[in-house]
Amino acid sequence: MSPHPRDARAAEPDKRTLRREFLLVRKALPEDDVREAQAILARRALGLAELATASTVAAYVSVGTEPGTGALLDALHARGTRVLLPVLLPDNDLDWGAYDGPGSLVDVRHPGRMTLAEPGGERLGRDAVLAADAVLLPGLAVDARGMRLGRGGGSYDRVLARLEASGAHPALVVLLYDGEVVAHLPHEAHDKAVHAVVTPSGVRRF
Repeated sequence: MSPHPRDARAAEPDKRTLRREFLLVRKALPEDDVREAQAILARRALGLAELATASTVAAYVSVGTEPGTGALLDALHARGTRVLLPVLLPDNDLDWGAYDGPGSLVDVRHPGRMTLAEPGGERLGRDAVLAADAVLLPGLAVDARGMRLGRGGGSYDRVLARLEASGAHPALVVLLYDGEVVAHLPHEAHDKAVHAVVTPSGVRRF
């Protein structure tokens, strides 16, 4: 896919600058490339042992030109995996609901934010993610240590902190485009490394 904006090590730009650059590259991706990547990412992710053996996977619905999750969600659901999807709360934390196919999603407009597709059924509570054997995390990039660059809202920092506090240790997986795996990203003390990244060209574990 498209090359990454720049290796972060050279000038050590801050997270906000990096987010802007990665998002600009994504925004420029042709629709055909986005669709093709979604299908390839689904095939590669389904082959992961971490997902193949998982009875419950916490995932998310991709938006815009994010690496697409739709095909993967449907495939996981079809093979009997329980899929949990996030519901954004007013404080930026996440509740969860079960995915039961595309018809189970509803479009929810959050004030000051984009419209998100969220599960329309029962709300399972913030702690529902603790039952997940694997968690798919959205991200903009990951580096050679497995450090993830998120969008900056803090929602998944709370999820990861909740998992750690409970003693849960699910596999943490990120779906990215090839150019979004870089040598180095700035990180803070609370940032947690992921276990694997899936890109159209392959899988890398940390």
